[in-house]
Amino acid sequence: MASYVDRTIDGELVALVGGVPAIAVQGPKGVGKTASAQRLAATTLELDRPAQLATLRGDRGVIDRLDPPVLIDEWQLDPPVWDAVRRSVDLDRSPGRFILTGSAIPRDTRIHSGAGRIVNLRMRPLSFAERQLESTSVSLADLVNGNDDRIEGHTTLTLADYTREILASGLPGIRSDAPAFRRRQLTSYLDHALTEEVPALGNIIRRPESLRGWLRAYSAATSTTASFEAIADAVSPTSRPTRSTVIDYRDVLTQLWLLDPVPAWEPRGAGISGLGRAPKHQLADPALTARLLGATEKSLYGGTTDVDRRPEYRKFRDGPLLGSLFESLVTLSVRVYAQPLELEVAHLRTHRGDHEVDIILTTDDGDVIAIEVKLTEAINDRDVRHLNWLHDKLGDALIDRVIVTTGPYAYRRDDGVAVVPLALLGP
Repeated sequence: MASYVDRTIDGELVALVGGVPAIAVQGPKGVGKTASAQRLAATTLELDRPAQLATLRGDRGVIDRLDPPVLIDEWQLDPPVWDAVRRSVDLDRSPGRFILTGSAIPRDTRIHSGAGRIVNLRMRPLSFAERQLESTSVSLADLVNGNDDRIEGHTTLTLADYTREILASGLPGIRSDAPAFRRRQLTSYLDHALTEEVPALGNIIRRPESLRGWLRAYSAATSTTASFEAIADAVSPTSRPTRSTVIDYRDVLTQLWLLDPVPAWEPRGAGISGLGRAPKHQLADPALTARLLGATEKSLYGGTTDVDRRPEYRKFRDGPLLGSLFESLVTLSVRVYAQPLELEVAHLRTHRGDHEVDIILTTDDGDVIAIEVKLTEAINDRDVRHLNWLHDKLGDALIDRVIVTTGPYAYRRDDGVAVVPLALLGP
């Protein structure tokens, strides 16, 4: 455990173990679920070990005789264990009995919301703050609670550092490798997911190469609201996947937690009309997006990625791929910080596209924090126009406006907008 990196989710997990009988920690493979859960478990069942899997299948009651908390790792390899845990909790609701970790949702397995039994907890790749490259000076919790009088701080991290972090991945077991090996690891990660994990879930994909092509086209549309029809058109000029096939692709990749789209914002009673309902496309980790598109540090600066070479991909965006990947990194980080605060995360885009806000955070009381992402060091009045438009619409319900940048300083503008480098933003 000497090399364990503290995660924002750890506090949530400790609180839940002390308050509910069973927790399911869910997220993509390699994200760190087992490492976090093992720190709290008294007993671990590793279902990817044949002997332990056979023991559990032969004696379901063993989970009641082990010292709690009992960690059941990779539970999806034995879906009936979910119901075994649920039934055990019905008989004994003592807190801290079970932690289940899984990197997939088995096909046709009903996942219960909890209802006093199993509480779901999402784990994402490392946020920027969790990568421990810089000490943060602006807390999202403080912004939510109104303790935001001092927006300040300085970082020496530059665009080059953020670019390297995009490519480095937020998967703990991959990011420590040298860049050349990291690229191979990411390729193998994707290969294993598409050729091994998809069939293991019981999904029959008749043309696996088409699934990979669709995922690559989806990656090209990252940080956009491109329609699924447009993404399908970009897969192949000769063999466009059908609507039902696209639904199958989307569903199986969601089962593996590889897709992490940002839903469209639905304002609560606000006088705003004409909002789009399309989600904004994101993968679980921007490094996976970059790898699918053949992006390197050099190509992201030079404009020679797949997105730039292929006209069917260029139509998805009017800016550089690096800007979209930086938005993905910011979105990933904000989602990690927002989860323990129980904030809803969404995006805003009007039907005509004349107003857009990259991230909308909403509290249970309906208060809103609006966040824009800019791949720049210097912010001008044009950069804040959508935030100020939303402020005019929401008034006091908009409790803060933030622009996340690649610049060196955190400060608050005269119009009230907080300018915060990503490196200085934390939970």
